[in-house]
Amino acid sequence: MGTAVGSWRGATLAWVLVLLVGAGALENGLARTPTMGWLHWERFLCSTDCAREPLSCISEHLFMQMADLMVSDGWKDVGYEYVCIDDCWMSLTRDDQDRLQPDPERFPSGIRKLADYVHSKGLKLGIYGDVGNKTCAGFPGSYGYYDLDAQTFADWGVDLLKFDGCNYGTQDQLAEGYRNMSLALNKTGRSIVYSCEWPLYMRPMQKPNYTEIKHYCNHWRNFADIYDAWNSVKNTLEWTALHQDSIVDVAGPGGWNDPDMLVIGNFGLSWDQQLTQMALWAIMAAPLLMSNDLRHISPQAKWLLQNKDVIAINQDPLGKQGYRITKENNFELWERPLSGGAYAVAVLNRQEIGGPQIFSFSTSFIGNGLACNPACSIQQILPTSEDWGLHNWVSFLNIEVNPTGTVLLKVVVIGETPDEKPVMNINKKLSPDIL
Repeated sequence: MGTAVGSWRGATLAWVLVLLVGAGALENGLARTPTMGWLHWERFLCSTDCAREPLSCISEHLFMQMADLMVSDGWKDVGYEYVCIDDCWMSLTRDDQDRLQPDPERFPSGIRKLADYVHSKGLKLGIYGDVGNKTCAGFPGSYGYYDLDAQTFADWGVDLLKFDGCNYGTQDQLAEGYRNMSLALNKTGRSIVYSCEWPLYMRPMQKPNYTEIKHYCNHWRNFADIYDAWNSVKNTLEWTALHQDSIVDVAGPGGWNDPDMLVIGNFGLSWDQQLTQMALWAIMAAPLLMSNDLRHISPQAKWLLQNKDVIAINQDPLGKQGYRITKENNFELWERPLSGGAYAVAVLNRQEIGGPQIFSFSTSFIGNGLACNPACSIQQILPTSEDWGLHNWVSFLNIEVNPTGTVLLKVVVIGETPDEKPVMNINKKLSPDIL
């Protein structure tokens, strides 16, 4: 499937792809770089009382407001394009034709009209379903209705499906449900990004087959829901590093590991911790799905989420996920290969007591010694943009990092040896004065 919405060509191409790849592959031409957008869950949860909480109620009004802001406040311009509905949008029962239906009081115009509104802004609409009998919040699930629900979503003009894994029954039913919905979405002929939680629900019982999962899903959740708390972000990073040997290589254009939503701009993270989440989500080639209130976001958080240099790392067309290359005391060094032989490098200080600490490392650590051989230029991306100049493969970097903070660098290899200079020792502080 192409990216055109509802066109005859898109439908035809989708059918051709289904015939070519057969029942075992998704390859729908979507999510060639990590998905970017906004998702309601972490910030707005399952708020359904619009009389009592009109500003946070899960309603068509909320998503129309977010769509408006994504255009007027520059989010669309930097790549955020999906406005995504999570759980709690449905009525408690299907209609008389067994189709899912939105809550009539909170979505009086229907999902089709909401999709049309979102599309009129040049954006795309995401929606939520569940592989089991009920969603995690107790609304109707898709078990036994995969083809019908996929066609319903397509008829409504939906562009992304987040498919949860609550109330699924057996492990075989879980796997079969995720496969069936993938094939059902493809059969509709519509371009619909398929976001799975398959390995998250499978892992307690058995080891996920990530090669198979990538055949069916555009991105997939591995770990617990993100919370607006440093402990949650920290645990997600640690889980990813501990399992990187089994998850990093499978990620790439069309399929991504999903560490869950960006909670930047909310309440629980310090500024340094927000920098860390943004930097490491870029290193991990993660979908950038914000869950915050775009109506009330600080200029500082907006600057970070819209930072074009960080987004460029996240969206790098080479499509390789980054990984942790060393953990020393409270410091972690991560890298991500980028197109053109460049690398993104993140230095994370996990210490939660005291003040800034210095981490020293040789540029020979980066890219198995190739990133600065014979020379490289280094650009600091976060917490502020700064040119660090030329280095060689035996340079040492001494970087001062705030507790729970991160510095993000881009290292670009230079083919010619720079002018003869002493080995450089660079001392950098990570205490930004933003805005």
